Amino acid sequence: MKSNYKLSFGLLTALFITLMSAMLTACHSESKDSAVSAKKDNLTTVADTKIAPEIITDTRPTIDADKLLEHVKVLASDEFEGRGPSTPGEEKTLDYITRQFKSMGLKPGNNGSYLQDVPVVSIAANPNTQMDLKIGDKDVVLSYGTQMMAATPRVIETAELKDSPLVFVGYGIVAPEYHWNDYAGIDMTGKTAVILVNDPGFATRNKDLFNGYAMTYYGRWTYKYEEAARQGAAGAIIIHQTDAAGYGWGVVANSWSGPQFDLINDNNNMDRVIIEGWFTGESADTLFNELKLDRKKLEASAAVPGFKPLPLKASVSIQLQNTIEKSISHNVVAMIPGSTYADETILYTAHWDHLGRDKSLKGDQIYNGALDNASGVAALIEIARSFTKLPEPPKRNVVFVAVTAEEQGLLGSAYYAEHPVFPLAKTVAEFNIDGINSAGKTHDIAIIGDGNSELEDMLKVEVVKQGREIKPDASPEKGYYFRSDHFNLAKKGVPALYIKFGEDDLIGGLASGKKKSIDYRKNRYHKPADEVNDSWDTSGGAQDMDLLFDIGSTLANNHQWPT
Repeated sequence: MKSNYKLSFGLLTALFITLMSAMLTACHSESKDSAVSAKKDNLTTVADTKIAPEIITDTRPTIDADKLLEHVKVLASDEFEGRGPSTPGEEKTLDYITRQFKSMGLKPGNNGSYLQDVPVVSIAANPNTQMDLKIGDKDVVLSYGTQMMAATPRVIETAELKDSPLVFVGYGIVAPEYHWNDYAGIDMTGKTAVILVNDPGFATRNKDLFNGYAMTYYGRWTYKYEEAARQGAAGAIIIHQTDAAGYGWGVVANSWSGPQFDLINDNNNMDRVIIEGWFTGESADTLFNELKLDRKKLEASAAVPGFKPLPLKASVSIQLQNTIEKSISHNVVAMIPGSTYADETILYTAHWDHLGRDKSLKGDQIYNGALDNASGVAALIEIARSFTKLPEPPKRNVVFVAVTAEEQGLLGSAYYAEHPVFPLAKTVAEFNIDGINSAGKTHDIAIIGDGNSELEDMLKVEVVKQGREIKPDASPEKGYYFRSDHFNLAKKGVPALYIKFGEDDLIGGLASGKKKSIDYRKNRYHKPADEVNDSWDTSGGAQDMDLLFDIGSTLANNHQWPT
């Protein structure tokens, strides 16, 4: 899963998602044409009636845990070199996934092809870059990787800030519905915003402020860069805090080093800020201490309504020399055609990419991405296999999309959302898989972004059948809902479900499960150590994926339209 992504959704997106977090969506997006809306008016929705009884008996296929593990071992092997987009690892990955779908008899999903082209640009900054801060009369040099990270989204060979004045803008949020404007009264032209990660609700734990402890889209660093660009800033630098960001500095350094992929708009992303970057907490302390400012007091003031931006007696200079390469990456699209409602689609997604190979590392240089997300691709393949074992073909299309460049900013799913192979207005539901349980069965399952879709009601029915329970997102402050591929479909109005494995282990209980989760986040997430080892037990992953198959197969064979 992506710890960061680089899409410019804008204020309307932020408003939309914030509202989604507060209530169940009442209908598909307003962009759907009137004919589709009229047609749906005559159909049964989940809200209209109780969940329809299962049309497939309990003898329906189940996910094979051993096959899941077999796929992961292949996709996360060193031979696939970390599955980086536009690398030999991509070619091997696409070939493997395509062969699996072909072997089951799935049809090409994109007008006779299994592949959807995704044009991307790779921008690689010179890692020997340094950032120069002029703080009063003192010069401070920050090193790339250990003290700061910086990149440019602009498709230019040289990106530079020269003596750009720094302005502390608190959380960098403009949210009219909360009567909040961190840029009030300041012209940011030529200036660089210094920004706190997350949002005031997280900082204060005040349930009446934003969404309380749960992160809103305003808390995501992507939004903060977008807003800085809208304000005319030249640069935007976020202060890293592990608890507020949801990941340690190592994740930032690893994810932002090497080639950074992006989609390209018509003006080569020149509407973005020149420099997007991060300070470590220690670097931020250096800045504020030299200015005789109390960082804790500044942070506290930023969480109070009425905060005003604070120009700092400091400036930043940095020059990035970039190597630019344009290329075509790919989404894999396979389908099982519907027998009755061939214009309606059930969609399953999982990202196939990871962080590739970093030749500058000593020792292990390959980010194998076993859990993230070879396991999700394995599940995508095996859910497809279960559909092929049904006695009759589904009434609706069932489509499987393995998307590219999630780690680089949810790019593959963003491209699909803007260039859908199957119309989004007729996409009944989307199920996203980003990491499966590799540590044995659990008593529970978690919904990420609970309250956003009636698909959750269908999930509850299936979870009860397994004798398990649904628990809320254990870490709503980390904003996982905004960090995986379903988000790009959900913002277009497609009902989406994103589940994560539970932590209440069948053997060992909650203490055991939490210990494993903490260990993964600390020692393996976005690190070369995310590999298959002897402790892997995919029985829990298979049980969780049975849920997604069961809901999808139900929807594929009735005419309900969940919202």
